[in-house]
Amino acid sequence: MRNALSVASECAPLVKTGGLADVVGALPGALAAQDWKLRTLLPGYPAVMKVLGRKGSEVWSDDALMGGPARVIAAKVAGVDLLILDAPHLYDREGSIYLGPDGRDWTDNPERFAALSWVAARIAVEGIKDWRPEVLHLHDWQAALTPIYLREMEASHQVGTLLTIHNIAFHGMAPVARLKDLRLPQWGFHPDGFEYYGQINALKAGLVFADKLSTVSPTYARELMLPDFGMGLDGVLRARQADLVGILNGIDETVWNPQTDPQVSRYKSPKRKAENRTALITELGLAAKDGPLAVVISRLTHQKGLDVLLQALPAFVERGGQVAMLGSGEAELEKAWLKAADTMPEVSVHIGYNDELSHRLMAGGDAVIVPSRFEPCGLTQLYGLRYGTIPVVALTGGLADTIIPANDAAITAGVATGLQFHPVNAGALSGALLQLCDLYADKPVWDRMQRNAMRHPVGWAASAPRYAALYESLGSST
Repeated sequence: MRNALSVASECAPLVKTGGLADVVGALPGALAAQDWKLRTLLPGYPAVMKVLGRKGSEVWSDDALMGGPARVIAAKVAGVDLLILDAPHLYDREGSIYLGPDGRDWTDNPERFAALSWVAARIAVEGIKDWRPEVLHLHDWQAALTPIYLREMEASHQVGTLLTIHNIAFHGMAPVARLKDLRLPQWGFHPDGFEYYGQINALKAGLVFADKLSTVSPTYARELMLPDFGMGLDGVLRARQADLVGILNGIDETVWNPQTDPQVSRYKSPKRKAENRTALITELGLAAKDGPLAVVISRLTHQKGLDVLLQALPAFVERGGQVAMLGSGEAELEKAWLKAADTMPEVSVHIGYNDELSHRLMAGGDAVIVPSRFEPCGLTQLYGLRYGTIPVVALTGGLADTIIPANDAAITAGVATGLQFHPVNAGALSGALLQLCDLYADKPVWDRMQRNAMRHPVGWAASAPRYAALYESLGSST
């Protein structure tokens, strides 16, 4: 087995705000089958330290890491081989791991995640207890300063670095006045380095200085080089096009498995889904109708296109459709969805996050709607495929790569697994939802689509070897 260190700000099942955590949590198991032993460096948030308890042993320490003492604890927690950065002055605080009580970023987020990157570099250089990684797999801006620190330590040649972009919308910005506090070199602060309109840009540092770059779907890799999707960094990515690859995410097929899921009436064919549909309608207080029950499990943000879905609801409901939404996010969107539920009895809304309910929604729904304006990969549509819950998705990023759209050719060939629409506006989405109603009414076609969906590969079998090949190229070049 060869060694790699994954560096991330969250990891399921310990701490999660989105799909990043699911991917980071699943990668060690996926890559173990490829002969790579992956350990994960994770901040010691209260939730992580609580699960850790008295487990583990101290393997590294620093008396003054970004303003206070810190140590690294090695432990196996929730089945994941972890290195936990215990730095109370940075991470021991209640609430969101990124946001303060006022809903805004913690003001010291630059230091909190610079510390994570700094420790990753130190571990790569020094090793811990006869263990040293050949490859550092860095996730998003929170780990993206690591290649800079390796250069400062004159150790870039000792370890290969791969930066994976899960969502380019978040850059990790900081004012130039904090250059010294973040232990960043003056030589890197220029337009071809990590300077971005007069500020420090952590993600740009990784995009410029990591050995290889990846993102979470082939289509998103191409989109990132366009101004509409690159969020101001498209030029940097075009310059590094030869080093950028798109590798689709997978899902944990043990957690998301309708045949073993403890939250639902288990099934392995579409016929048995009906039990879950009936139970879900009863739980949500919806009326039994002949039209499709569509579910939404999402953060309520502009990116996710839930405002567009609100505009498309009346036409869908008029055709007999129903919608059950689970999510939270922007206050205005939450209010708008609650208002929709008040005015339309065909709409059920649960504000918040509930993992058990998300499984019941996926098992009981006929379709799952993902109307994102951009979507690096998306996992929700993969859960839908696994459960025979037909995805209705925007034609972007990983949504474009994972669904076979129900056009005439695909239906005739009997290969369709979902519906796609473009552009992301109310007219196009309404058209897709009305097509959903038509397909749902055609039971032979609908049954075939559900069976196709449940057979579609959604795990890591195809993607893990591609990551292993990337690791191999990086490890052999150091």
